[in-house]
Amino acid sequence: MVLRNEIVVIKILFCLSFTAFLSVHGFTGSYGINYGRLANNIPSPDEVVTLLRAAKIKNVRIYDADSSVLKAFSGTGLEIVVGLPNGNLRDVSSSADHAMDWVKQNVQAYLPDTHICGIAIGNEVLGGTDEFSPYLVDAVKNIYNAVNKLQLSHIIQITTSHSQAVFDKSFPPSSCVFKESTVQYMKPLLEFFSQIGSPFCLNAYPFLAHMYDPEHIDINYALFLPNQGADDPKTKLHYDNLLDAQIDAAYAALEDAGYGKMEVIITETGWASHGDENEAAATSSNARTYNYNLRKRLAKMKGTPLRPKNVVKAYIFAIFNENQKPGPTSERNFGLFKPDGSISYDIGFHGLKSSSADSSLSSLKV
Repeated sequence: MVLRNEIVVIKILFCLSFTAFLSVHGFTGSYGINYGRLANNIPSPDEVVTLLRAAKIKNVRIYDADSSVLKAFSGTGLEIVVGLPNGNLRDVSSSADHAMDWVKQNVQAYLPDTHICGIAIGNEVLGGTDEFSPYLVDAVKNIYNAVNKLQLSHIIQITTSHSQAVFDKSFPPSSCVFKESTVQYMKPLLEFFSQIGSPFCLNAYPFLAHMYDPEHIDINYALFLPNQGADDPKTKLHYDNLLDAQIDAAYAALEDAGYGKMEVIITETGWASHGDENEAAATSSNARTYNYNLRKRLAKMKGTPLRPKNVVKAYIFAIFNENQKPGPTSERNFGLFKPDGSISYDIGFHGLKSSSADSSLSSLKV
């Protein structure tokens, strides 16, 4: 009888620990922001902490594990997701020891004072040139195993972010599936993520979709402004904005792959405030409209037409304009804040210093 009771207790403890394991969340709110640092003129990490706390933005993603950033975030209560850069995937995938060393040096060393709640393994690895694709799954597994051996898997979530290049067809949303070229890597990745309770992370840009096909994608539909919307003939669902349609396309692809219960989180979305001559939609007015309306939409804490109970969570791209990013002019102008810390345009945030864009802050309510 005593032995049976002990077995029952063990089973209960196992179930409780397993439930806690599955409930690890790297995103505790609905509104986060990406802290990109490809610039030589942005404020120090300490000043960034001041800015984020004033804006009441708690969830932050960085693309590496920079020591100065992690030290600045110490004791602030801000939740941060660190990144393992694509260039590190080969070494980490080939060696469990390398993975363990990376986690010890870049994560464990800063806990618990710095609230590191997630590790993003690479960024937009699949769907491109396949330079890093063969290393992604093993890198994910090795990093997770290191986190687990260090008894940190109950507080740190393992993810990777995908671009929409992993999809074949995205409209109507119900028709979306994963590209055949990504399946050999995507399927084992999704299987492992389903085992450890990780979400599917997507970088979704209505700005880019509109720029690619302005004749068929109404800019009002992309900007959350009044429009006729779009219907999905299969599901009979109506979409009044493009971001919701992009999210539900991801859910459709996951369902087609056999992982319909996996949560989708937007790890990048934003709108450029300036661009080249062929980037007509990249204006300060459109950027303000998108980010202002997105902030309102996320504050409603609601889901999408296909998944109404799954609250949409999104990290905005980005805190600053980054003057050292390659590519078209738009790439260097996604920041909510200018390099000097003043706001780029008015969506209800105060900058580190005043600017002409601050003039209407007192009357703006989100």
